[in-house]
Amino acid sequence: MYSINCLSLKASSTAKTDITIVVHDQRTNQQPTLGFSIKSQLGSPSTLLNAGKTTNFIFKINNIKLADSEIEKINSIDSRSKIMDRINSVLQSNGQFDFLKTEKQIFSNNLILIDSKLPEILSQIVYEFYSSNKSSIADLVDNTNSKNPLNFDVSNEHKFYEYKIKRFLTDVALGMMPSKVWTGQYDATGGYLIVKENGDILCYHIYNKNEFENYLFTNTKLETASSTRHEFGEIYEENGQLYFKLNLQIRFIK
Repeated sequence: MYSINCLSLKASSTAKTDITIVVHDQRTNQQPTLGFSIKSQLGSPSTLLNAGKTTNFIFKINNIKLADSEIEKINSIDSRSKIMDRINSVLQSNGQFDFLKTEKQIFSNNLILIDSKLPEILSQIVYEFYSSNKSSIADLVDNTNSKNPLNFDVSNEHKFYEYKIKRFLTDVALGMMPSKVWTGQYDATGGYLIVKENGDILCYHIYNKNEFENYLFTNTKLETASSTRHEFGEIYEENGQLYFKLNLQIRFIK
């Protein structure tokens, strides 16, 4: 490690670049210095987007009023799928979940920078995850596309949701972090290096943008992080209005 000036096995959590490589580019006859993010399949699947309070989405609960005892009863549901069951308890009482905003404004502005409708689109995908048995990005986007909650004109079968989520995944993979102001500048300027279970290394280069986006889209899923640590999944009340937070965490599918 010291002979190749590698002083740490892991890059800082604030950086997307794990390794910097001088690439001998036969296409352009140049030798650019590019940063690559490394994802290994040797151990547990890596995360693409880590959970935090920064990735909470806040929903209003409308159409119902709940007494304190009813709120406590719903929040005390402690099944294996407790968040889904709590959502279903509200829905069975004719309650309705309406997206309000992300918990942190920086994350919201980062999403709007990528696409002005992205906060709403992601909120629908997050809600779909917690209220169904689907978890893969591809399945969740397909379900959302079928429901078309944002009422896009799909008469000509435009893939609005798929395209926008691919842009989001690419920006997360190469630079965007929920807690930092995103300028659109990529940190990992080369792409991804994937270490397979048998030790082979695959390179998804930004040159091959379509392949890279499709890899992210078909190989990621949503998962439930710690609701206690990140403070979501419970009904709470402010000024007579009921609210419910859901969290976004994205992991690679092994």
